[in-house]
Amino acid sequence: MIQRVKYPVGQQSFPKLRKSGCVYVDKTQYIPELLWTSSFIFLSRPRRFGKSLLLSTLYYSYPRA
Repeated sequence: MIQRVKYPVGQQSFPKLRKSGCVYVDKTQYIPELLWTSSFIFLSRPRRFGKSLLLSTLYYSYPRA
């Protein structure tokens, strides 16, 4: 039997993505490099290409004061 893969199309919340069992490519090891190597970040990606999910991942990756 072929197992169906769920893709997180339109998913913008990191916690919901992790709980839903969708495919997720973990690239969190690149977050420190992204945050500490530049003073401004411009995200020029197409629509529905994970910009909001990236920001949600950043928000939940670091503890808040």
